[in-house]
Amino acid sequence: MTTDTATAQREHFAYCVQLFGGPTAFARRIGIDERAIRRFISGERPLGATLLEDTAQELRRLITDATAAEAEITRLSK
Repeated sequence: MTTDTATAQREHFAYCVQLFGGPTAFARRIGIDERAIRRFISGERPLGATLLEDTAQELRRLITDATAAEAEITRLSK
């Protein structure tokens, strides 16, 4: 993996972490140490395929949760 690709991957991972509310919330959601998340974001630790797959899976769950919450808000606002 080139440095540019690794940097882009790390930056996108950091963006995804922010969608969950930051490293603390994301770490709780996937069940790993917050410090590890920060190390992945900083590049101190390389991003592995399993972590990226777990992140994608949690993003899908977040979509499901957000869609349900939006539907409930819409229902309650009528």
